[in-house]
Amino acid sequence: MMSHGQFNSWIATGLQLYLATWGVQKPPSSTNVITHELSQFVQEVLNSSTIPGLSLGVVRLTDDKKPVAEYAAWGRQTEESKENDLTPDALFALASCSKAFLVTSVGLLMEDYAHGRNTTPLPSALQALNWETKLKDLLPEEWAVQDAWIDSKAKLRDAFSHLTGMPRHDYSYRPGDAPADVVGRMRHLPPAYELREQWSYNNQMFMLGAHVVAKYTNMTYGSFVAERIFKPLNMTSTSFSPSEAAKTGRLTQTWTRGVRRVPFWMSDAEDDLFAGAGGAISNVEDMTKWLATLLNGGVDPITNRTIVPTSVLTHMTTARAIVHGEAAKDLSIVGYGMGWFRMSYKGHDVTWHPGAIPGFSLLVAFLPADNLGAVILTNMDDKADEAMSVLQRVIDVALDLPASSPSERSDDSQTEQPQEQIAVSADDAKPLPLGLDAYTGLYTNVGYGNITLCSPNGTSSYCAHVLSDFAAVDAASGEQQAETRLLAAWPRFWSTHVRMLHISDSTFRLIFPALFPRGYGLNKTAFEYYDTAVSMGRAEFLVEDGQVHGFAMITDEVVAEARAQRASGLVREIGDAWFDKVQ
Repeated sequence: MMSHGQFNSWIATGLQLYLATWGVQKPPSSTNVITHELSQFVQEVLNSSTIPGLSLGVVRLTDDKKPVAEYAAWGRQTEESKENDLTPDALFALASCSKAFLVTSVGLLMEDYAHGRNTTPLPSALQALNWETKLKDLLPEEWAVQDAWIDSKAKLRDAFSHLTGMPRHDYSYRPGDAPADVVGRMRHLPPAYELREQWSYNNQMFMLGAHVVAKYTNMTYGSFVAERIFKPLNMTSTSFSPSEAAKTGRLTQTWTRGVRRVPFWMSDAEDDLFAGAGGAISNVEDMTKWLATLLNGGVDPITNRTIVPTSVLTHMTTARAIVHGEAAKDLSIVGYGMGWFRMSYKGHDVTWHPGAIPGFSLLVAFLPADNLGAVILTNMDDKADEAMSVLQRVIDVALDLPASSPSERSDDSQTEQPQEQIAVSADDAKPLPLGLDAYTGLYTNVGYGNITLCSPNGTSSYCAHVLSDFAAVDAASGEQQAETRLLAAWPRFWSTHVRMLHISDSTFRLIFPALFPRGYGLNKTAFEYYDTAVSMGRAEFLVEDGQVHGFAMITDEVVAEARAQRASGLVREIGDAWFDKVQ
């Protein structure tokens, strides 16, 4: 037990600590994981990283399989607060830590069919539903992709293991889409690799999974998860509704790097679209209940009710793809199952998944052989390394391992790295083949939609509005903007606009920002947000016979190189999308 003085000192550093024993006696203080030293470590992480707030949950199972959970929170939940006000019941978006709920739900649907609990007819080509079920057989009127082999052979297991060969295509979906729209549009999106050739992260396959659950249960995906997972585990604060979470007063505010407030990124409608890939909202109190169940083989240790059947848990946590094939100090190679990564840390098996959307960086992990689980939730994006460092310190403390130095803790195996940008010196840069206005106008792609590019001299009412938004942001940044640029409004799930900056010849640097021309929160100064890992790329225009014919949108140079090898380097075929110039 900590002393009253220790408790007061923890409060002074912004810590709120709770210990939940769920019906068992509180263990002696020597068994606590969230110690004063751990608290100091977390506070140092916050101070050095400008993270406003971090919530931590740790759960262990006793020898008789009873869960003991500890909760703590450091820092701020609100911009307005003058004090550290974050508490462990604060709600956070789980982002991609939600993917495990999707895979579990599909597994439960399989179990329902296997045991006659679901009578919704499957397509005639299917006698049973399992992980080897082909997507074309499960969604015969909807599934189609450009590659014939992927189209005919891709299975559910491939979809949730990120092995379909499809790249992210995260800018192809937009507000107003439903999961069925995303599935139907896949036929217009080029793959990056052959089926099972390369692990390639893709959120859309988890949207497809949510669509499958809804289609074959005759209920919304969110309702199914609530009925089969959240309610049985008494996860009363967990939902897929941002508006409901906001009504509780416990939904944390969110910040982006640079310490600017950003809004909660999704409306309820957008959360319906993204639910399977990353739409759950929860807190450390509820998430430790989920982790305790996973540690107990899928059985709720409180009610002894099976939530995740053994076969489902085994399939989803067994690594099938190599994500990072090189080991580092204290870390093994990294594999991926379905909705879970798998690695070894200092010889201890760790099943884990990070999460990241604007305003949030998260990490959920459990060590099956060590009866230990942890969830780290932060209210600032781009903080994956910091979340991992806290997880590793938790493991060190819980398992009495030697603490690693900060340099030894660093692990970039899963943190998205900024795309390598094309560097061209001023002396080597080539001018545009045509005047800038030749590149303006309407472009279209059936999978990505339309985009209308404006030059800084655009005079239409549309361009005037676009230029005004960018002018506010650029003036606030104080950075001199080149005149050779193209700008557009482009409302997508992750962005509001497009910025193209000329590099050389017909190549432009491409950025997908979300603009806040009137600021946000207490700070009304204009600013923009974009993810340096997945919101940048290049646009390669094709100019022939004195005319601009279109441009390739390229967001991943590795993927572009893979496509180029198959397409003889044709510019129309190397990008995520080819946009034809319409006018």
